This record gives sequence, C-alpha cells and structure tokens, in this order.
Amino acid sequence: MEISREDRERMERAHVRAWPALRTADIDGWLWRSSGGGSQRANSVSTIDFRGNDFPAAIADVEARYRALGAPARFQTFDATSPARLADLLRERGYRQSGPTTTMFKRIAPSPAPPEVESHDGASVEWLQVYLGEITENRRAVNTLILERVPAPRAFFGYRRGTEIVATALCVIGFGCAVIECVTTRADRRRTGAARAVLAALEAWAAGQDADWIGLQVVTGNLPAVALYESMGFVAGATNTFWVR
Repeated sequence: MEISREDRERMERAHVRAWPALRTADIDGWLWRSSGGGSQRANSVSTIDFRGNDFPAAIADVEARYRALGAPARFQTFDATSPARLADLLRERGYRQSGPTTTMFKRIAPSPAPPEVESHDGASVEWLQVYLGEITENRRAVNTLILERVPAPRAFFGYRRGTEIVATALCVIGFGCAVIECVTTRADRRRTGAARAVLAALEAWAAGQDADWIGLQVVTGNLPAVALYESMGFVAGATNTFWVR
C-alpha cells in the first residue's frame, strides 16, 4: 500500500485536530500544547510545520513556556517533521526519546456495522465509565475535558453486551482522514471480539464521511494491539517519537 508524504501529513494533522489540547500557542508554525495530566500528546509540541528562520530560538521559546508552568519540555516528531533535522537538534540539547508510536493506515472500505455497536455524537456516562476506567488515573480528569472539546464530525462508539457497554472507540474526521481514538475494552471482556466489532462499526460510519484514509496511533511495543489492527487491514505508515528534557 503506497502512503505518500502528503497522506502522512494529512493524517498527522487529523490526529492533532482530533485530540485538542487545553492550551495552545503558535511558535513559528509549531503548535505548542499544554493540558496537564499524564498525556504526552496534549503536553508536547506538534512539529508538522515550521515557518521561522531560527529554530534554536523557537526551541528556547518552547522551553521557556513549559518552564513557566513547571512542566518538562516535550516535542512530538514524525517522519515529515519540519525542520527535518529537528530530532538531531533536540538530541544535541540533551533531549531523550520517550514513548514511540506507530501510525497505522487503511483505505476506508464500506462495510455493514455490527448490530451490537451503537454510536452517538457525545460520550455517554456508560461510555466514559469504560474508557476512563481503563486509562491511568493521572489522565482521567484531563482526558474528560479534552473529550468535551473534540470537534465534529465525530462519533462515539460502544459495544453493548447484554445491558452493559464493554468496549469503546471514538472517530473524528479531518483533512480527509478518519482518526480512531479511545479504543478500550473492559478488562474482564477482552479477547471476546468486542474491540474488533467496535472498529468495524467505526469504519462503516467513516465510509459515509468525507474521508479516504482511516488511521490510528498505537504504542509501538503494544504487540497485541498492533496484531489486531494488522488483521483488520491496517499497515504501519509513520513513526512518532516524543522527546523530553
């Protein structure tokens, strides 16, 4: 499957749009983000674009903003980061790599949605109980606030078994891409096909939106999740790296 640089950039922009940080600033095209809590993405600098002429000065600006908050300086780079040598500059300044993720891509294909999966425009109490119950405590409060800011078009998916929601996912459309977020299965219901059903319903919904690619970002070392996505036709197309000092 051919994935162009333009497609990688579109998907990265869509991921940034899908998970809006609570505080942002434009630094010569980079998007500085701060939200508190344990999310790396919502507390790092997105580096898709750089319009300035002095990126050491821009890095210093980033560091000063995080320092004022008492937070570590953190950047998020990917295959098409601008400027291309940013990773080398960060390494020279003493930054270390943290938490690489893989962006996986799939061409959207229309398919029927499993009847057990329901979708809504917002996150229900049941949906939040499942999703928040499976993430770390230091991310719950901030992620709840971020979910309230997720832009449309969007849909929240829940797999219902009996009377209970046991698996969740979120899809957000942007830049011609359908971004998958918040894929979670309740611990006592894993390996039952719930996550696969939720993703199938999500793709069926995305097929009716203005998008040609569907994608997600997964921790590179999460081999069970990567295997699930590969079995559904997703392929690795880009790598994101967090740099922290």
